[in-house]
Amino acid sequence: MAVSGKRVLEVESESATRLFRVLSSETRVMILSLLSHNVMNVAELTAALDLPHSTVSLNIKQLVEAGLLQVEYVPGSHGTQKLVSKRYDEVLVRLPGVAVEAAAAEDMVEIRMPIGNYRHLEAVATCGIASDTRYIGMIDDPRSFFEPDHVFAQILWFKRGFVEYAFPNNVPFGSRLTRVEFSAELCSEAPNYDLDWPSDITLWINDVEVGTFTSPADFGGVPARFMPPWWDVDQTTHGQLKKWTVSSEGSFIDGQPLSGVVVRQIEVPGRTHLTVRLGVKPDAQNLGGMNLFGRKFGNHPQDLLMRLHYAFPDGERAALLR
Repeated sequence: MAVSGKRVLEVESESATRLFRVLSSETRVMILSLLSHNVMNVAELTAALDLPHSTVSLNIKQLVEAGLLQVEYVPGSHGTQKLVSKRYDEVLVRLPGVAVEAAAAEDMVEIRMPIGNYRHLEAVATCGIASDTRYIGMIDDPRSFFEPDHVFAQILWFKRGFVEYAFPNNVPFGSRLTRVEFSAELCSEAPNYDLDWPSDITLWINDVEVGTFTSPADFGGVPARFMPPWWDVDQTTHGQLKKWTVSSEGSFIDGQPLSGVVVRQIEVPGRTHLTVRLGVKPDAQNLGGMNLFGRKFGNHPQDLLMRLHYAFPDGERAALLR
């Protein structure tokens, strides 16, 4: 991305962690500084830094692997020479967390929640958690869900249990909720995967049971659009994107009636957040577990997504705008 002529690298999540490690070296920072306005060859960089050729080459290699430098081979007076240049002038780091947007065309707030930003979780094995680059903790050990790196999760799974999130209540003061929409990519959880493995997965909002749908399978055996290259295809690879809606008419999933829960039952005026829980109840008829996917895993490039639709009582908006 270019901003006012500057080349900007945008990084987030674990990509930022790896980049910070590369930039923690004074030698590598000095190389970037020397290349701010010039393209240099390795011999020139070695002389400027007064370091061994092997040391400079190793640090250049690490900067290239991080995407910060590029190397071009061009003919020289004594064979081919390696020219090194910077690819970016600035780095923009997006910290992990919740993204909130207000829609301009209607009274609606959209909130995107990374699946690793849960505030509470209980899990029974088989269970596990992974980012887009590696497993987090140990497989089938519920303690892994409380590793500090859990915020980077892109897939999590358990045989029984639940995961709970706190979505910020960003509707304007004085307004009332008219509709809540929530969507997530998820499926059942079986050892490896199983295309005939039903599971009853339940959604609660503000401790109110919105309804249960039966996932037909634990989907795997084929690559997914956003399956990391290190992930084994003989495991769960993707889920189904499901959308719950709670309105004044009742609750629906993918547009089909789900329950009689209406929006006023889950609305808590003045509350700072909405509690959202997904899980498999201990007494579910189909105890098939749950997989939950982030935007870098599965077939759908989205985090947990919530849309809060609201309205003002007659005359209330005008009074707030005066």
